[in-house]
Amino acid sequence: MRVLDRQRPPRWGDLRLRLVSAAVLAPLALAAIWWGGALFDGLMAGAAVGLAIEWVGLCRTCPAWRLRAAAGVGWIVLAMGSALWLRADPLVGRANLGFLVVAVWGSDVGAYLAGRLIGGPKLAPAISPGKTWSGAAGGLVGAAAIGIVIAATHGMRHADMHAMGLARAAAVGAAISMLGQAGDLAESWAKRCFGVKDSGRLIPGHGGLLDRLDAALAVLPAAALLAYHLGPGLVLWQ
Repeated sequence: MRVLDRQRPPRWGDLRLRLVSAAVLAPLALAAIWWGGALFDGLMAGAAVGLAIEWVGLCRTCPAWRLRAAAGVGWIVLAMGSALWLRADPLVGRANLGFLVVAVWGSDVGAYLAGRLIGGPKLAPAISPGKTWSGAAGGLVGAAAIGIVIAATHGMRHADMHAMGLARAAAVGAAISMLGQAGDLAESWAKRCFGVKDSGRLIPGHGGLLDRLDAALAVLPAAALLAYHLGPGLVLWQ
């Protein structure tokens, strides 16, 4: 873990490492979602263990750390369990989980590009000095665009191929972005409390697993609740 450093990095200084990490991790994640079964279950189990180890390691730096550690590990188990439950739907599990993952990525990419290119006022300087309002808006636009593209290309019923149907898909994408950004800020706040910049060094350009999966940890339980409300066999964006 790197100690918190207030020195600002170059605008595009981490881009190369981020691209290399994405080129390795994205195909693995998509392949696991596509094939499901033991590959996906093993990936989720490994992610849960890695996330729990990172979180407990962070919590050990504080007094009365056991309660914080238990709460965080409980949330990690809930999020990974939500992913397993979503993928288990034989009709739309692959589509729903793929949609969530790609929407979170779209939000991250939109926020990164808008924040670097536009900049402007800080979103929450006391928590995460690098985040801007323009980046938050870019994340919303990126995830909403993903929602529209997937809805338009992934088996949307002909009756739903109209402005309202696409608007619903965009709204779900934007909601995923908002939840993901809230999860990102929550993790940034926790790292501020622990006095570290990254949760680990496992992923070049990103830090640790918590740094890479903070948005997913916020999105997955909410998506599972939405899927439960909609019922089995229905995609989240309809």
